[in-house]
Amino acid sequence: MTEERPRTTAERLGTAAEPPQSPVAARVVPEGLRSFLATETGSTLVLLAATAAGLLWANSPWHDSYERFWKTGLSVVLGTNELGLTLREWVNDGLMALFFFVIGLEISREVKVGQLRERRVVAVPAVAALGGMVVPALLYYAVNAGGPGADAWGIPMASDTAFVLGLLAVIGARCPDPLRAFLLTLAVVDDMGAISVVALFYTEDLSVWPLLVAVGLFALIVAVRWLRVGRGPVYLLLGVLVWGAVLRSGVHPTIAGIVLGALVNVYAPPDTERLRAGELVQALQRDPSPQLARAARRSVVSTVSVNERLQYLLHPWTSYVIVPVFALANAGVRLDPESLRRAATSPVTLGIVLGLVVGKFAGIALGTWIPLRLNWGDLPGRLVWGQLFGGAAVAGIGFTVSLFITDLAFTDRPDLQSQAKIGILAGSLLAAGLGWVVFRLVWDRGGVCAPPSGGAEPEDGQEPLPPVTSADHVLGPPDAPVTLIEYGDYECPFCGAVQPVVDELKRRYGNRLRLVFRHFPLQEIHPHAMPAALVAEAAATHGLFWEMHRVLFANQLALNDRDLLAYSERMGFFPWEDVRELERRVGEVKRAGKRAGVHGTPTFFLNGVEYGGSHDMESFGAAVEAALATAEARRDPPSDDGGDLPEDGGPPEAGGPPEDDGPPEAGGPPERGGGRGQSGSGE
Repeated sequence: MTEERPRTTAERLGTAAEPPQSPVAARVVPEGLRSFLATETGSTLVLLAATAAGLLWANSPWHDSYERFWKTGLSVVLGTNELGLTLREWVNDGLMALFFFVIGLEISREVKVGQLRERRVVAVPAVAALGGMVVPALLYYAVNAGGPGADAWGIPMASDTAFVLGLLAVIGARCPDPLRAFLLTLAVVDDMGAISVVALFYTEDLSVWPLLVAVGLFALIVAVRWLRVGRGPVYLLLGVLVWGAVLRSGVHPTIAGIVLGALVNVYAPPDTERLRAGELVQALQRDPSPQLARAARRSVVSTVSVNERLQYLLHPWTSYVIVPVFALANAGVRLDPESLRRAATSPVTLGIVLGLVVGKFAGIALGTWIPLRLNWGDLPGRLVWGQLFGGAAVAGIGFTVSLFITDLAFTDRPDLQSQAKIGILAGSLLAAGLGWVVFRLVWDRGGVCAPPSGGAEPEDGQEPLPPVTSADHVLGPPDAPVTLIEYGDYECPFCGAVQPVVDELKRRYGNRLRLVFRHFPLQEIHPHAMPAALVAEAAATHGLFWEMHRVLFANQLALNDRDLLAYSERMGFFPWEDVRELERRVGEVKRAGKRAGVHGTPTFFLNGVEYGGSHDMESFGAAVEAALATAEARRDPPSDDGGDLPEDGGPPEAGGPPEDDGPPEAGGPPERGGGRGQSGSGE
C-alpha cells in the first residue's frame, strides 16, 4: 500500500498558481543600460588618450608622417575584383560600420524591450534630443549661410556618449542615476537623428544597382531570420556582402551597420523562464550531472536575446579599440599659431563652438521644458532643474560623430576640415567646463522637474508604490532619510543570497536607513513560498516577524509543512490558527506590488524608485550614499513612498536588527525563546 503524500498548506487552502506578469514599467536604470554605461564610461580614458596621441603626432616634428601613414593604401583582391581603400577609409568606412552596428543593436533593444517602448518615458528625452539637434544646426547655419561651410550644419548636432558619460562619472554623486538614464535615452535618439542626417544629406554619387543589391541582401537576411535556418557564419557572410554593396552604391557604409543592428532579434524572456534558469543552476550546484548541465546552459542562454549577447561581445571592442583608433586617425589637426589664427576668425569654427556650447544647452533645456509643460511625459526619479541643466551642458561634448560628419562634409577641403576639428575640440572643452560649473554650483537647485499638475497617472494600470503603513514589516525609524523596500520570496535563492547584504546595510547605516519587507511569493516557481509567507505573517501577529524572517531565509531548503510547523512551535505559537486572514494579507501585498510594477524577486525600491543595480554591497552602498547625499542637500528627507507610518498604528521602534547571534544554521529550526522583532503588523 502506497502512503498518501501529505498535502501542502497551499493545497489545503486551494491556492491557485498565478500566471507570471510581464513588466509594466522600465527601471530607472535597467541592468542593460548599466552595462552600457559602464562600458562607455570605462572607455573614456582610452578615447581621451587616443585623441591626445593623434594631436601630439600631428603637431610633432614628424607631423608629415601622420597624413602619410593614414593615406597608405590597403587593397583586398578576390579574383578580378579589388577593393582598395586608404587606412583612414578602412577605419572610417569599415571599422566604424561595426561601431554603428552596435548603436543599431542598442536602438533596437531600447525600442522593443527598453525605455523607448514607453511613450511617456521616451517623450521627454526624444523632444530634448530633437531640440539638441535642431538648435545647434540652426545656429551653425545662421553663422555660415552662403559661405563655403554652410553644408556642414550636421557637425554640431551629435553628442559623444563616451565623453559625456565619462565626465558624469567624474562628477559623481552630483549627477544621479536617473539623469544618466535620461541622457543615455537622449543619446540613443540623438544617434538615430545623426545617422538619418548622414544618410539623407551626406550621400553623393548614388549608384542604383549596388543599392538594389544591398536591399535584396537585406531582404534575404530578414527571410533567413524568419525561417530560422541561419547560423552565425551565414549572417556574418550576408552582413559583409551588404556592407560591400552599400559601399559601392555611394551611400555611406555605416548606414548598413546600423540597419543590420536593428534587424538582430530582441526579446524579453518571460519571468518564469528567467526564474527557471536560476532554479536549474541551483539544482546543478546541488546534484551535478551532464543532463542537468546541458539543460541549465540552454536555459541560461535562452534568457538573453541574441541582440544583448552581441552587445556584450562587441561593445567592448567598439568602445576600447574601434572608436579610439578612429580618434587617432581623425583628431590629428595642426595647432600651430597660423592654424589657430585662421580658426579664430573662421565662421566654421565659430558656428561649431556656438552650436555645441549654446545650441546644445538651449535646445535640450527647451526640449525638456516643452513636453513637461504640456504633460507629454515624465522624467525618471526626482530630477531638479539644476541637474538637468548640467546634463544639457555636458551634452555639448561632440566628438566621434562630429568628426565623422566633418570628414563627409569637407572631403575636398582640408583647410575647412582643420578649422572644423579645432571648433569641435574647443566647443567640447567649453561644454565640459560649463557642465562642470553648473554641477558644482546649482546641481541641487531649481525645483523638481515635473509637469504643472504634479505628473500624470501611470499608464497600463500601473499604480504608485504603496506607502509604508502599520501593516508593513519595518526596521528603522519613520524619519530615516532613506527607505529600502524589498519584495521577496522565502524560497527564492536570489532573495536568500542578498539577505546578508541587506543586514550589512542596516548595520552600516543604522537609523539613517529604514528597511521594509513585503511578501511576493511566486507559487508557480516556488511551491513552498506561500506557506512560508503565511508562517511569517503568523509570527508577526506574535511580534516575532523578524526572528521568523531570518529562520526562513536561513533554511530555504527546508520549507515543507513539517519544517514550518517545527519553526513555529519552537517560537511558541501555532501558525494555522487564522490561515484565511493570513492569506488575505499576503495576497493584498502581492497584488499591490504587481500594480506598482513588481514582477519578480527580489525587487528593491530605494526612496520610492526601483533599484536596478547589482545586489552586492558596493553597488547597494553607493546607491544608499547617493540617496543620503540628496536628502542631506535638500534638508528634507524625500517622501519615498507616499507617507510614513500612521500615528494611530504605532511606529516601530528605531534601531537595527535585534542584537543576537544572527540567523540559525540552515537545516535546523531555531531554539525557543528568540527576541521579539520589530514589526508594524498586528491584529
